[in-house]
Amino acid sequence: MTGCIPVLFVEGEGLAEAWEKSLISLYENGCDIKTEYDKPGDPPSKDSTMTIVVRNPLAEPMIHKDFPGGLEDLQEYVLEVVEGIKDHLVRAGADDSENTKWEYTYHQRLMAYEVPGVQAVYDQIDLVAQKLAKTPHTRRAQAITWKVWDDNFCYDPPCLQSIWCRLLQDQDGKWRLNTNVRFRSNDAYKAAFMNMFALVQLQLEIAARISRISGQQVLLGRYVHSADSYHIYGSYFNEFENRFIRALSSRTFEERCFRYEDVKPIMDEFIPALREKAARMGRENS
Repeated sequence: MTGCIPVLFVEGEGLAEAWEKSLISLYENGCDIKTEYDKPGDPPSKDSTMTIVVRNPLAEPMIHKDFPGGLEDLQEYVLEVVEGIKDHLVRAGADDSENTKWEYTYHQRLMAYEVPGVQAVYDQIDLVAQKLAKTPHTRRAQAITWKVWDDNFCYDPPCLQSIWCRLLQDQDGKWRLNTNVRFRSNDAYKAAFMNMFALVQLQLEIAARISRISGQQVLLGRYVHSADSYHIYGSYFNEFENRFIRALSSRTFEERCFRYEDVKPIMDEFIPALREKAARMGRENS
């Protein structure tokens, strides 16, 4: 039937493998469609609804070399999502006239969620951990980002919509944290790998919090990444073909990836400077 957005599914043992497979599937099977960001003359984007299953989120090689960015960029984004180093750059509200500030960060929406007229600030990640420590099989352990009173009207609403978690014991009796992440919109080539990598680091943080509360070791289970619109913008489709697609035939999978355990010391060295960079951005915007 015509007029149907393709629904695609890929599965991989590790993060790099699953992300690569998702791009190949989108490239081969996605539909052509316009976006709200197109400039005159831009070709349509390649789009789909996508579900990506990562069976072992910590499996090596974990980092794909062909995401648009470097190791320092990746570490900066992890700090943004897990630590909230840029939460101070978020606008005070939808009517804030200081419009150079950001609409949101994922850390702020997940760990400092505010509701107008309500004094409480909700650390949803802590609530998820508390629920699962008390009732591992609960279906209610989720965190959301959407603020209906703001996000229906702002220019740049959050793409990540929700994180849902549940525990299950493996064959050795160890608890495994299974995590589902849903995006309404996800730039498959230029953002999705960084999103997935940082959210796996957040999955580790949730597991650690549950372990501390319950006194039981919690390991990672599978990670599922779903996007209502998983797309490659037409404006950089040539770049994608010449950089990503061409590399599939010119290098082996191992050559296209980094082992995280090999580059983690390098990434860790960036952390102090990245924290200072974020603080400086806050001073410049104050």
